[in-house]
Amino acid sequence: MDLRETQAPLKERYREDADASRITLRAVGSERDEPVSCSVDLGRMVEEAQAHTGVGGPGTGACSGDLLLGALAACAQLTCQMVAANTGIAVNGIEVEVEGDLDLRGTLGVSREAAVGFDAIRLKFSIDAPEASDEELAKLHEKAERYCTVLQTLTAPPPIETEMVRAGA
Repeated sequence: MDLRETQAPLKERYREDADASRITLRAVGSERDEPVSCSVDLGRMVEEAQAHTGVGGPGTGACSGDLLLGALAACAQLTCQMVAANTGIAVNGIEVEVEGDLDLRGTLGVSREAAVGFDAIRLKFSIDAPEASDEELAKLHEKAERYCTVLQTLTAPPPIETEMVRAGA
């Protein structure tokens, strides 16, 4: 696949019409039989999510933290692959690993001092590119971080609006 060729008309269109580049993604969570599981409709597929075993979930499916880290891993992986392809860096393989630490005392309301949510996230790119120079790999890393939508959203979060509405109203 020639990624540059595929992206060229898209880039040209977005240069000419910035509004054409704006999209809205949507996900809808819906309850399941138990209060520790739900479904998440992503528009093109439905994923099951469960509460983590550390907060009383069954542990047979992905928790929301897994899904967040998975979104970061997927975005970083795809971005790194696409940057490598667009810059002509020959790779034998790319693998992205993401880990996150959290203190479940915050989530369960056991301690007000414990944060609710991740307090550390680590993202590691493993690149098998024997012919690439250190400089090329450094540029690849820089660009993969720069253009990874999920990473940029997490490091510079947008404002988030929430509301509670009465169903059926």
